[in-house]
Amino acid sequence: MKQIVLAILSNAGGVGKTTLAVHIAYSMGKRGFKVALLDLDPQRSLDVFCGLQPAEVDSTLTKVLSKDFQGDWTSVPVWEESKIEVVQGHPQLAEIANELVIRKRGEYALADRLKSYPLPHHFIILDCPATLGMLNTNALAAATHVLVPVQLEMKAISGSAELIEWCITTADELQLDPKPTILGFVPSMYDEKVAMHRQYLEQLPEIAENLQVKLYPKVRSSNEFKNASAYGQPLQKYRPKHPAAKDFKPIVDDLAALLKDKKTKKEK
Repeated sequence: MKQIVLAILSNAGGVGKTTLAVHIAYSMGKRGFKVALLDLDPQRSLDVFCGLQPAEVDSTLTKVLSKDFQGDWTSVPVWEESKIEVVQGHPQLAEIANELVIRKRGEYALADRLKSYPLPHHFIILDCPATLGMLNTNALAAATHVLVPVQLEMKAISGSAELIEWCITTADELQLDPKPTILGFVPSMYDEKVAMHRQYLEQLPEIAENLQVKLYPKVRSSNEFKNASAYGQPLQKYRPKHPAAKDFKPIVDDLAALLKDKKTKKEK
């Protein structure tokens, strides 16, 4: 089965990675696709956003990346949606990351697991830590596509440009074939009342054009995202009529089209 493996990458914290992961997953599930959310973050952000209790280490992605993994994935259905499942994270992922540095094919551990023990999902979304360390290198090696959330602050914008360069350079060093496609930038937590946000949003099209990546419409800032996560739900489920619930549609449209295109090419 053809899959989309989407890595949501950033080299800074608090830019909306998990918000993107959760809301994209929910939208894809509502469209009938099977979605797996993999939490590569030792902070276990997905546990909070999905309303999950912390899992024992042997039931998390830590086990998947360990040397003795035999394909026994543990995934948990969320939001009463059987099509959406989470492979939870764990603080010991930080220790596994250090081990992967010296392990043969350590950079490809996740990619190797997904190849040897494939998941039965149309979409796999990788929620990554806010670093450019070994866990994000694993995400890049496993990904077919990359999505980069951009917070509208100068440091975050310059960091996002550096991240694109890191993706290109690292993909070359790892000799990835094919290389993951940069799906685009997503301006996140946009507040039109903040002058700095308006100014930086005006600059992003030129930056995206220079980097040859797509610029998606902004995802607005709203306290309702926090309220929804407090209940372990995406905004589309918590308050489906809230305007911000529609902010993810352009990304989801592109992802759905990508999978349909993959199916068409396979049939031909």
